[in-house]
Amino acid sequence: MSARSHITSHVLDAATGAPAAGVPVTLSQLDGDAWRVLAEAVTDADGRVSQFGPESVPVGRYRVTFDTQAYFASLGQTAFYPEVQVVFELADGDAHYHVPLLLSPFAYSTYRGS
Repeated sequence: MSARSHITSHVLDAATGAPAAGVPVTLSQLDGDAWRVLAEAVTDADGRVSQFGPESVPVGRYRVTFDTQAYFASLGQTAFYPEVQVVFELADGDAHYHVPLLLSPFAYSTYRGS
């Protein structure tokens, strides 16, 4: 297995207290005025995406999009937020960036993880 990606993610279903497995996630980079997709993944059984895009990316603006509608549909639930987009600035080209999502059917939260 190769080294962990420069940007990783984790989704926790806050309503159940369990990892959110099977969430489609897309990593994009702002390229001029347009977003360019760098990687697509699906959260594993632990709700994690640890192999997500290149091992290294340059300083810049990035976006992680979580397809929450697909996740809630797999549980037979309706999603109030059909997707969650988290846009962030990667300011340190040597640092690891972890973008977690705490998710419930009617709310979400995110933070800079480690």
